[in-house]
Amino acid sequence: MSADLKKLNVLMCGTGEYTTGWTGTGASKSDKKIGVVGLTLFDLRRRGKVDQLSMVGTNGGKFAAIRTHLQENIAEVYKDMDISYAPFDSAIAQSATVTNALFRFEEYPKGEAINAEAYKEAIDRLSPGDAVIIFTPDTESTGTHYPIALYAIEHGLHVLVTKPAVQLLPHHVSLVEAAKRKNVVCFVEHHKRFDPVYSDAKARAASLGEFNFYSAWMSQPKSQLETFRAWAGKDSDISYYLSSHHIDIHCWIMQGRAVPTRVVASAAAGIATSEPYNCVPQTEDTITLLVDWQSLSSSKHRGTAVYTASWTAPLKAGIHSAQHWYYMAEKGEINVDQAHRGYDIVVDDTGKTWYNPFYMKYSPSESGHFDGQRGYGYISIEKFIDAAQSVNAGITTPGEYDTHGLPTIANTILTTAILNAGRISLDEKRAVSIKQDGDQWVLE
Repeated sequence: MSADLKKLNVLMCGTGEYTTGWTGTGASKSDKKIGVVGLTLFDLRRRGKVDQLSMVGTNGGKFAAIRTHLQENIAEVYKDMDISYAPFDSAIAQSATVTNALFRFEEYPKGEAINAEAYKEAIDRLSPGDAVIIFTPDTESTGTHYPIALYAIEHGLHVLVTKPAVQLLPHHVSLVEAAKRKNVVCFVEHHKRFDPVYSDAKARAASLGEFNFYSAWMSQPKSQLETFRAWAGKDSDISYYLSSHHIDIHCWIMQGRAVPTRVVASAAAGIATSEPYNCVPQTEDTITLLVDWQSLSSSKHRGTAVYTASWTAPLKAGIHSAQHWYYMAEKGEINVDQAHRGYDIVVDDTGKTWYNPFYMKYSPSESGHFDGQRGYGYISIEKFIDAAQSVNAGITTPGEYDTHGLPTIANTILTTAILNAGRISLDEKRAVSIKQDGDQWVLE
């Protein structure tokens, strides 16, 4: 990437675990104690790719604690990591007497205000060609991803939205159309595509002939329900939150080779709604989707897939996310276990833990700098920043990225279709078909 590319101004939507590592009462108990998005963007600014940073939530009263958390756990841990903050004033910012360093981290809403639509003010302050990264809890009925992403795209901003992009297939279609119309980059943060094991497995699957069977399991410990209690089961479910990873990987493997045609869902319940988690009564513990797939090159070849996710896995298992999948095709099979990577540490007080520095490496380099640039959690954000910079410079066009195997909004539509169909199947206790109506995907 040329050093002549203009630095990107970026707004972070969402102030929770994935952005900052702060959960409202302290640092997250997961493996993301200092977050992913904020840390990555602070480092990309150090590396000269981004410039003005801003962050928006719904409660301005949280920012004092968040800034303290970032100062103590990022600025004071990593060398040359600037998280400075000052109230934004465009007139002052343009003054030759004021250094740009004072205007590096802007927050919304201001003061102690609570405002669910503070994102609009934050986006209004940006300019076409700037970028928005969305990591907010999503809701099934109206969502937060969809209105924020659409508002940003309509303002000519590049958008990276956490997986799954939206919960409803019509919303996904709308974002595809809006991004094309406004000529902006819109990616979905499916970071598993950048895991070297997953990407290598995807490439090797292409030589194994027609698809036959796929099985995926992903879980997190029950303690996550404490972090997610505010929205778990009420605004979203574990299938959207976790199975979206492996459903996207399977859709990626199948792209241009097979399509999903039918979804039937089943769920277990009873743990999340009990003491001490006390989630809303409709919260499922574990959700399984059974999906039929049809080959695009051979009418006689059909495949099946089983995607299961749970947020009620046992505590103290030594891993935060159990994650594995199995792929069987006409000429071979692939087994992937990304929870146990041959790297474990035993500590007297906590027992054995399997770590995953391939996702985010939080330990500093020997020079004291952040050293996680090779992690696939970091790479997935950097790829988006690079694409936005390249489009702004006129080097590439947004549509080109649809052909690169990247998780663009257009390339991820079948992931949303499967997840949305699964939710309908659970709610209405029936099978749901996925079909094409002209050039649009629909559910029946």
